[in-house]
Amino acid sequence: MKVLLVNGSPHEKGCTYTALEEVAKTLNAEGIETEIFQIGTKPLAGCIDCGYCRKTGRCVFHDRVNDFLEIAGDVDGFVFGSPVHYAAAGGAITSFMDRAFFADLCSGKGSFYLKPAAAVVSARRAGTTATFDQLNKYFTLMEMPVISSKYWNMVHGFTPEDVKKDLEGLQIMRTLGRNMAWFLKCKEAGIKAGIPFPKREENISTNFIR
Repeated sequence: MKVLLVNGSPHEKGCTYTALEEVAKTLNAEGIETEIFQIGTKPLAGCIDCGYCRKTGRCVFHDRVNDFLEIAGDVDGFVFGSPVHYAAAGGAITSFMDRAFFADLCSGKGSFYLKPAAAVVSARRAGTTATFDQLNKYFTLMEMPVISSKYWNMVHGFTPEDVKKDLEGLQIMRTLGRNMAWFLKCKEAGIKAGIPFPKREENISTNFIR
């Protein structure tokens, strides 16, 4: 089993990475393979609703979003990390998740269906809960079980060294890793026992214009 951890910070080894690394180390200790996927610092456009992904399952912009979609179907769980920018997720991770999740949803590939997911946020001081709420909404739209910890998944600090001093925050990351590992093992056991996935209905889409 493998969990993909997405670092939405422009800093490859910054505060968000430090939090994700703590989750990854715990998952590894539980026998779960991990990979940290760096979004990087190259510009990421927002979704332009061109419809390209409906036909191909990939985005019309050839960047890290498509790199992520190429491997998303082969992993078993996800953790998305973001710094807090103006009490919200960073612009790069927002564009990234908008396009990645929309492409999968429109194409019907189901790369995220019933795969556990979690959000991790990093801030110097505040804006963490708003960012945490923002990221979790992607998962609930995609029918992904949301993995919790003993508190909201956040760390505090201005530098990685600060984050390493946030002992409660690091414990939250470790608890998240153990909870994710437990869920993945339970899911695997259920599949082996022959428990089927939930019955799915044909999609109903309505609006409020009459």
